[in-house]
Amino acid sequence: MVNDGLIIKGNKDGLNAVIDMNKFKDFDDMMNFLRTKLSNGKRFYKDATFVITIDLNLINERNVSKLKEMLFNDFLIKECILDDSKEKTKKSFSGIYEGRTKFIRNSIRSGQTINYSGNLVIIGDVSPGAEIFAGGNVFVFGSLKGNVHAGVNGSKKSVVGAFVLQPQLLEISGVLTISPDGEKPKYPEIAKIKGDTIVVEPYLPDKYF
Repeated sequence: MVNDGLIIKGNKDGLNAVIDMNKFKDFDDMMNFLRTKLSNGKRFYKDATFVITIDLNLINERNVSKLKEMLFNDFLIKECILDDSKEKTKKSFSGIYEGRTKFIRNSIRSGQTINYSGNLVIIGDVSPGAEIFAGGNVFVFGSLKGNVHAGVNGSKKSVVGAFVLQPQLLEISGVLTISPDGEKPKYPEIAKIKGDTIVVEPYLPDKYF
């Protein structure tokens, strides 16, 4: 099977793949080709970091979830980083999958610090006492109860979202806030800058993706 729309190279840090979606019939066609190609060296990929360069405008949230599920579960990839092939033409982040995105598939414990220049997606919880820094957006598929700093490179369009948004401290592009006391909502929320303050809204997928 030969297709120049998908090129994979290995290095000391893990794997790098360049994917041209225009060379495939659809996303499922690309997934099948990628699965076949990775199956040849499956035993070498455990705990590796996989950096994928792709035009993120050509895939959606469901596609990304399906891709990382395959990499994490079938090939035991430790981290999946999506690098936008069109990133050089963009000046700011305006969505979770726009720009370089790093996926972390574990909870962040008290005392741990995560620092990344692009978007961060954490599949787990962020405990009180943990610290998160991201140049773009931060999304936590779990409880966010530590300190989070998004848009540290100055992007006021960055957002912070979580299934349970209860940070000790939340900062977006230099604007700070803390969680109010009282009963917390039982639905995902998004924090963003509006004017000179941070506002928190219910998570509406169509609004942010």
